[in-house]
Amino acid sequence: MTHDNTFMTCKTPQLTNEPGTRPSNNSPIGGTSCLWTVVVALISIGLSTLNVYELRKLKEHGLIVQNMGPATSPGRPLVPITSPKKPVYSVYGKSADDSHLKHVFAVMERLGFKHGSNNSTDWDILWAHDYPFRALQPLLRNLKPHQKVNHFPGCGYITNKVDLAMTELPYIPRAFRLPGDKDKLMAYAKMHPDTQFVQKSNSHRGVHVVSVAALDLDTPETFVQEYIDRPLLVDGYKFDIGVYTVVTSIDPLRVYIYNGDVLFRFCPQLYYPFDPAVLDKYVVGDDYLPIWEIPSLQKYYVDLGFSMKESFDAFVRSKGKDPLNVWKQVEDAIRLICLKKESLLIESASHYKYKHNFFEMMRFDFVIDEDLNVFVMEANMSPNLSSAHFPPNRLLYEQTLFNLFALVGVGRRILAESLQSRSREDMLMQVAEKNLVVFPEECVKRRCELCLADECQLCLPCLTMETLDQLRRAYLEHVNKLDCKRVVPPPMTPEGSNISVTLEGLSPRNKLMYLWFRGKCQLDSSWCS
Repeated sequence: MTHDNTFMTCKTPQLTNEPGTRPSNNSPIGGTSCLWTVVVALISIGLSTLNVYELRKLKEHGLIVQNMGPATSPGRPLVPITSPKKPVYSVYGKSADDSHLKHVFAVMERLGFKHGSNNSTDWDILWAHDYPFRALQPLLRNLKPHQKVNHFPGCGYITNKVDLAMTELPYIPRAFRLPGDKDKLMAYAKMHPDTQFVQKSNSHRGVHVVSVAALDLDTPETFVQEYIDRPLLVDGYKFDIGVYTVVTSIDPLRVYIYNGDVLFRFCPQLYYPFDPAVLDKYVVGDDYLPIWEIPSLQKYYVDLGFSMKESFDAFVRSKGKDPLNVWKQVEDAIRLICLKKESLLIESASHYKYKHNFFEMMRFDFVIDEDLNVFVMEANMSPNLSSAHFPPNRLLYEQTLFNLFALVGVGRRILAESLQSRSREDMLMQVAEKNLVVFPEECVKRRCELCLADECQLCLPCLTMETLDQLRRAYLEHVNKLDCKRVVPPPMTPEGSNISVTLEGLSPRNKLMYLWFRGKCQLDSSWCS
């Protein structure tokens, strides 16, 4: 590589013996010019080096010149450079090892959060792997309005295995608490002599299939549940389906599922010939068989790049059945359970300052029988989000978390130092009253002047501050839900819900929220689901 150094090179006039020429009389002056060129160049290099050094020192001390201009310009103050302040997340758990939360940390930090001290109270979001409302109760009862916690008080009414199994609803196999329900169990077994049962504890350990004669009817803190003995199999393997579910609000209740994918887990041994002594045939454990090792699903999931859910749907259609029947039942089961348990969550949350501080992500686990009937097995608080055992699950976990944080307002489009609202203008930019009003034809009628009819309560003159706040939150959830799907309030058509929901069975706030979504659906069909 050559360098052009002509600015450092002085060319002295050469003498020549050619006829008609003589030495130039300017040669002494040319020599002086050359000397000055060298001097000026050296001074320039020195000044440049000094400037670079000074600029580096300014940066090291957090200083920089604003409005860079000529060095002689007055009024150029030096101001400190500081890293932008970031919103903070904190972690609560009984174990000091939080490596199982690495995907939570990764997604939070990609969203611009920093990990604060786990002993601090100055955070924007608390991620609690364990139930936090006993150990941290004084703190959580006095949260600031903008702080978020990833559990609802009383969420155990849904995720406790005994409480869920004893909930008498469709999709939940019949269960009996022992020893109190011993007589009811024996009467049911007499009416259904071919039924087999599983005996469980809340820790879900020691599960095995037995006949009623082999049950231990006197063990406390256990329950017996009807066993689904004709499960749908894929390549001979039994499986369960995990659906990530998010409760964003109670009173009014709003529930979503992550619709981008679900978790399929297969038993490691073939179901037939069935042997109740071999748990790996019918119990999904930690060492389950992943979907990419199931031949009939591998071609969709591995070779063609479909999601777990889409791979399963393609398999079911190849058998001449409609997978939509499965997902409709899944959504209905989640909806019914959350509506049934909401009053218990409301009571638990009543001891806390703001119920909007909380959200909940659970994983509902389902099994399916040969006729595509869906049954709820359990709901997991703080479901496993570690891909240490199955690295390909990383994408599922991180996409689920990304969608969760967008839905609940943690992953925001507005860059800010915390989740706290900075100004009214910030909020209006995201959602204004014109985005919330519905039923224009009803609201202009005279009967709405007194705000008595249900629809009239959603007219602007009738909206209370509390209702406005709830509608703003619901609006932001909808526009930020990404791949999440709303299940409460249910999907609907402009004419009404497309499932059997009776408004008379809803609480006043749930009824109003349902009507608002129906009003939005009538104005814009994208709000129907």
